Amino acid sequence: MPYMFISTQIRLNGPTNVGDEYSDPAVMNYLGARKTTMLGNNFSEYHVDDPPRMVLDKLEKIGFRVLTMTGVGQTLVWCLHKEIE
Repeated sequence: MPYMFISTQIRLNGPTNVGDEYSDPAVMNYLGARKTTMLGNNFSEYHVDDPPRMVLDKLEKIGFRVLTMTGVGQTLVWCLHKEIE
């Protein structure tokens, strides 16, 4: 999957949301992410305890690049892309 989003609440010390239930399991494993389903939701998300900066550093090492970043309310969101090999 060449695109992914990561997000965090306004606090920049983690946790960081790194994927949804359709995310690449190899990337999620590399990040050490855990899959959770919040009570009342009918979907799962992957989370790590690392702050976003550490997650971005790890993703850069495997070829992902930040395309854009924005703030939505108190949530910060980064869109990343990886060239298809």
